[in-house]
Order: sequence, then structure tokens, then C-alpha cells
Amino acid sequence: MKIAKRMLLLVSILLFAALPAGCGDGQEEAFDYYIYYMNTDKTKTVAVGYTPSVEKKKELIQEFLGELLWQTDSPNYQKAIPDGVRIASWKLEDGQLSLYFNSAYLEMGNVEEVLCRSAIVRTLVQIKGVDCVSFYVGDGPLLDEDGKPVGMMTEESFIENPGEQINAIQTANITLYFSNDKGDALVQEVQEDIHYSSNISLEKLVMEQLLKGPQGDEGRSAIPDGTKLVSVSVLDGVCFVNLDEGFMNQNYEIAEPVVIYSIVNSLTELTSVNKVQISVKGNTDLTYREKFNLSTIFERDLDYMDESASVRENHKEEVPMTESSEGTDD
Repeated sequence: MKIAKRMLLLVSILLFAALPAGCGDGQEEAFDYYIYYMNTDKTKTVAVGYTPSVEKKKELIQEFLGELLWQTDSPNYQKAIPDGVRIASWKLEDGQLSLYFNSAYLEMGNVEEVLCRSAIVRTLVQIKGVDCVSFYVGDGPLLDEDGKPVGMMTEESFIENPGEQINAIQTANITLYFSNDKGDALVQEVQEDIHYSSNISLEKLVMEQLLKGPQGDEGRSAIPDGTKLVSVSVLDGVCFVNLDEGFMNQNYEIAEPVVIYSIVNSLTELTSVNKVQISVKGNTDLTYREKFNLSTIFERDLDYMDESASVRENHKEEVPMTESSEGTDD
């Protein structure tokens, strides 16, 4: 298929996932359409305002696909579809856009593939008449890690953390897993009435609280000191946790499984998460210490629980907060 040539006009970007790009003078400019790219660290998508040269639905699809495939010269972001991946054909029926990729699509790592898919779907569903997008590799549907078809996707199929903005305050009760004092098992802690901004996903809240460590006197954080959260996103029940290089700092006082399943078990307490993949700056081609390959998608495992420990609930004193209907600067 002949892909429409790239338009020359691209505007500057704001490097927050899924947020529209602003003007160079700091004033935000509204666009009817955005092309979604991937940041250079391959950790999140970047929306760049775009003005198409056509108006008809099928011509817009063709032009947007061309933009997604065209290599950008920006130092801050790159095309979401990697070199070698081709769209052999596409068809639109009853609002469902089906994209047919070559086999090179399957060579992407899990994190890159999720971001690529997110960028494509978010770009195309902006077109009136495109209600959802389905992916095929060759003649067969794209399969998830369980061998099941991914199926139809909309913008709501992808969750990425938005940028800083004014939002309401919410509260949540979350169940976290920390290391016991010996470092050889997990202990559970229920944290109640945690206040957080509504622009933060529960998955991000869980990770932030894990990095802070337990509120109670027992146990300690299993994640290496100094580790920072780069991003967290959810797709099809899989939570993709991207940490910085601090995660690879070794603390041999805490057993390897305790570190991994502190994260996995805490996140799978959420109804939105069934499995977890951990990456370091977007890279999953790593082995944590000697045993845990980060390309693995981990499932919940309570075999590492400290049987002598009981569930602890921490009741904090009430802190005056604004009403949930009011906004606050996050």
C-alpha cells in the first residue's frame, strides 16, 4: 500500500504522556488532531498537534498511517512504529478499523509493543467514523501473552499517567506487600484513607506507596533505596511498571523473590491488574540478580508470605483536606 507522504508541519511537544503539545512560547494551542509518538526512552507516548491536508475519512486514515510510519527528526520523540514493521493493508467496516501488519511486528519487546499499539489506536480513533481498531499479523489476529486475541481497542483500552494538572482529591484503601525484617518473606499491610489526586492512577499510587515503605513499625521496603518510578500503564490486565536504574542496585539482605513479588502482589490486589511486567528504563532484556528475567510477565504468588505475620491495618489521623468536589494543585 502506498502511504501518504509526511506533512512538513509539526509543532513542539510537552513531554507528558497523552497530553497535547503546546506552542514554543508557552501558550497552549488547540488542535483538532494529534499524532502520537514515543519518547526517546520508550517509556510513554507523546501527543503532537497535527493539521491534516485532507478531510474525508478514508483519506484521513491513510494520511495518519503515513505519519505514524514516517521517521521524525525530533530529539525528544520518535515514531511509535519501529523500522521494519509494515502495514500491509487496512480496511474499515462498521466503524471497526482493521490493520494488517507484517511478521516484524512480533519482534517488538512487550513495553515497546504496548506503547506502539497505544500510539496507533489513540491516533486513529480521533477520526470520526473510526470507533475501534483491531490488529492482525499476517492473516491472524494479534494475540496476547495467553494466546488469546487482543480484540477491538479504543482509547479507553490504554491507561497512562497524565501530567500535572488541577484535580480533585480522592481517598483509597490499598493493600501492599513489604519485606519482613529478616528480608526473607513478605508481610502484608493495609493502608487506609490514602489521599491522592484524581489524575493519578491507582497503579501509580500503589507504586508510590511501595517506594515510601511501610507506615507501621514492622517490615521494610523491599525495593532498593533510591529507586524511582518512571511510568506505569495497564493494558489487558497487564500492568507495565517502568523503574529507573536504581532498581538494579543490589540489596542482598532482601531475597530476590521478596523484591519482585512485593511489586507484583501489591499491584494484583487491584481489580484492574492480573499480571505485572517490570522494566528498567523501558528495557526488559535484563535479569534481576541471577534468577528473575524481567521479560517474564509475573503472576500473583503468595508462597513467599511470612506465615508468622498478621495483616496490619494502619489508621492515620485525619488530615484536613479540601472537599473531593474541589480542585487542588497537584
